[in-house]
Amino acid sequence: MTASDSDDDLGRAGWVLVAAVVVAVLVVPVSIYLWPAGGAVLGATYRSAMLVLPMVPAVLLGLVAVWSMRDRR
Repeated sequence: MTASDSDDDLGRAGWVLVAAVVVAVLVVPVSIYLWPAGGAVLGATYRSAMLVLPMVPAVLLGLVAVWSMRDRR
C-alpha cells in the first residue's frame, strides 16, 4: 500500500467532487447575486441567468458522479 492509496486520502475523484460542490454552493449563487438586474452580460439578461445558471451545478454534479463511479468495482 502506497501513501496515495491510503483510506484517509480523497483521491482524484474525491477532489473533483469537492470542486464541483464548491462551484454548486458558492460560485453559481454568487454569480447570480452579482448579476446586474437591469443590464445584460454577454447578451444574457438577469432572467435568463436565473434560468440557466442553476443548471450548471446540476449537470456538473451529475457528470462528476458518473465519472467517479465508472471504474469502481
